[in-house]
Amino acid sequence: MKAMGEALKWLLSQWKWGVFLILLGILIAIVTGRFAAVEAILDQDSFAFTLGGSRISAYDVATGIIALATVFWIVGIIAGYFDRRLRKMEKIRSSTRTLISNVIRIVLYILAFLIGLEIAGVDLTALTIFSGALGIGLGFGLQKIASNFVSGLILLAENSIEEGDLIELSDGTAGFVRKSSARYILLETFDGREILVPNEDMITGRVVNWTLSNNKGRIKIDVGVAYGSDLHKAKELMLEAASNHPMAIADPKPMCVLTTFGESSIDFMLLFWVDDVTAGRLEPQSEVMFAIDDAFRENGITIPFPQRDVHMIQVPSGDEQ
Repeated sequence: MKAMGEALKWLLSQWKWGVFLILLGILIAIVTGRFAAVEAILDQDSFAFTLGGSRISAYDVATGIIALATVFWIVGIIAGYFDRRLRKMEKIRSSTRTLISNVIRIVLYILAFLIGLEIAGVDLTALTIFSGALGIGLGFGLQKIASNFVSGLILLAENSIEEGDLIELSDGTAGFVRKSSARYILLETFDGREILVPNEDMITGRVVNWTLSNNKGRIKIDVGVAYGSDLHKAKELMLEAASNHPMAIADPKPMCVLTTFGESSIDFMLLFWVDDVTAGRLEPQSEVMFAIDDAFRENGITIPFPQRDVHMIQVPSGDEQ
C-alpha cells in the first residue's frame, strides 16, 4: 500500500508532463491525419465562420489551440534549457545573461506562434486584422505592459541595474536587487519585504544605485557644539572618531567642516566613507556618534540642546493704580 501511495504521489507530481505528452500525441495524430473522423464533424459549415475572407471552423480552432499549447510548451522547455546554461556562464554579467535569455525567449515564442498557426492550417494573411486589433489593445489595455517590457530591455542593455545592486528609489525605498525580468525588478528591502517595482518606474524615476561602479558609500553626521567650546579640538576629536572606525577608509579621507552658527549651537558636518556600503551604513554611523559623545565628555565639550529664557513681568492690578 505504501509503495502504491508513493507511486500515486509521484504520478500526481508529474501531471504536467502527462498533459504535455497527451497534447503532443494529439498533435501528431492531427498532423498525420488520424483524426479524419473528428475533422469531418467539426469542419462542417455549421461550426465555421469567416474572418478576413478566410474560413475558420471549430476544427481549426481546436487544432490551433492544441498546436499552440504544445509548441509553446516545447519552447518553454527549450528556453528553460538555455536559461540553465546561461546561469552557468559566470564570466558573463548577470544583466547580459538576462538580456540574452529574454531575446531568445521572444524569438522562440514568435516562431512558436507562427509554427502553431501553420500546423493548425490558419492562413497567416488573416493576421493583418489581428495585428490591427493587437495595436488597438496595446494602445489601451496593454500600454503599461508594453512600456514595462521595453523599459526592461533598456535596463538590461544599459547594465545600469544588476542583481545584487543596492538601490534607492525616489520615495526613499531602498534595498537589494534580487531579480531582473522583462516586466519588473524584484527589490528586497532591509526589513525583508520583497517589492515588485515596474521597469517603467526605474526608467522614468530617479534611482540611486549605491553600487553601480563601486561599493563605497559616504556617511554624513551633523554635530552641534556649545558656544565657548574649543572648536579646533572638537573638529580634531570628530575626525579621530571617524578615522578609527574599522569600516572607514582612508581614501577619500574623513572630512569635518563648520557649517553654521546656529541659535543654540555651532554646527559641524562630519563626512566619512565606508568601503562596502552593502554591509550597512546605520551601524558605523551609530558607532562613530557614540565615539564622538565619549570623546566630547572626556574633553569637556558639550553638545547643547535648544533652551529658552522666560521672563515673568508682573503687571500691577487695577487696585494699585
